[in-house]
Amino acid sequence: MNAPHGFAPPAIETKLPRVGTTIFTVMSALAAEKNAVNLGQGFPDFDCDPRLVDAVAGAMRAGLNQYPAMAGVPALRQAVADKIAAVHRARYDWNDEITITAGATQAILTAVLAIVRPGDEVIVLEPVYDSYVPGIELAGGKAVAVPMSAGFRVPWAAVRAAVTPRTRAIMINSPHNPSGTILREADLRELESIVLAHELFVISDEVYEHMVFDGETHQSVSRFPLLASRAFVISSFGKTFHVTGWKVGYCAAPAPLTAEFRKVHQFNVFTVNAPAQHGLADYMRDPAPWRGLAAFYQRKRDLFRAGLSRTRLRMLPAEGTYFQLVDYSAISGLDELAFAKWLTTEIGVAAIPLSAFYERPVDNGLVRFCFAKSDETLELALERLARL
Repeated sequence: MNAPHGFAPPAIETKLPRVGTTIFTVMSALAAEKNAVNLGQGFPDFDCDPRLVDAVAGAMRAGLNQYPAMAGVPALRQAVADKIAAVHRARYDWNDEITITAGATQAILTAVLAIVRPGDEVIVLEPVYDSYVPGIELAGGKAVAVPMSAGFRVPWAAVRAAVTPRTRAIMINSPHNPSGTILREADLRELESIVLAHELFVISDEVYEHMVFDGETHQSVSRFPLLASRAFVISSFGKTFHVTGWKVGYCAAPAPLTAEFRKVHQFNVFTVNAPAQHGLADYMRDPAPWRGLAAFYQRKRDLFRAGLSRTRLRMLPAEGTYFQLVDYSAISGLDELAFAKWLTTEIGVAAIPLSAFYERPVDNGLVRFCFAKSDETLELALERLARL
């Protein structure tokens, strides 16, 4: 819309001066333009279980289409509490400690807004998922980035050294996007020591909790009572059940933290899609889908890695998530963004440069592939990558 001649809208002093179009949008658009196989953005290209669709459709037909409870449909909150108890041996009260959210991103922002005040610092680990730092800045806080060490491990001594009197919280993500590494029990014990010594909160992004491979156990913050007592633990139905576009997630936190979380939640989204919640609650009566998820994705990981082994790309370990990092230094000296664009344009496979997950320019010669794709998609991508 054009303003009448001689008039202009007031200037906006942006709250996010460094934020532009995300790399995911840029690379997906380039993939579409070049008809490339899109292994960039992290979502499945296959459908969810038809039973889940039927459950949601059934809820719609049953008239469950009006506002649900602000905190979420009781049956779904009960199902989440029961799942956490079964998997992580931690019991949350479904009524006062589980909140259904509009995806994990909304849950993360809501947790940040609930606890971060202007001038507070929040420690994040680089490479860091792109929504964390803007959320902290919207709350008036400052993100303090601690780079992960070689092999994408957490340098806990550096984390401890980054704590100041202004530090309010530490944000963690395991299994970790984009590296595919996981935190182990020793890591959580180190985190616990730091958090207790400095009276900090934890925001734990665990959306890939059911995608941990090779017999390892996902070490949820929920498993550690002292940590859990000061933590917001966040996960995603979209990641677990292959329905990322539904944008439904949850936050588990002790009642006093949940009370503050819900104060923000009720005014930034109020509540979440009712029939999707009812359908998910019905679908979760059967634990097989999430219990079998690690094996499902490990098979895809192994198929993809077997194909990559026949290229000059060097694979990094993939312990969890549905992402695979590769080192392309044997192929090209281009920087990561330039290589990702070249790969999309000339080879016909889209990837995401790791540099997109850093606040300041960093170039490790690495790009990220997503293997949450059909076998046919992966085979086509591997056929093209074999030319490298």
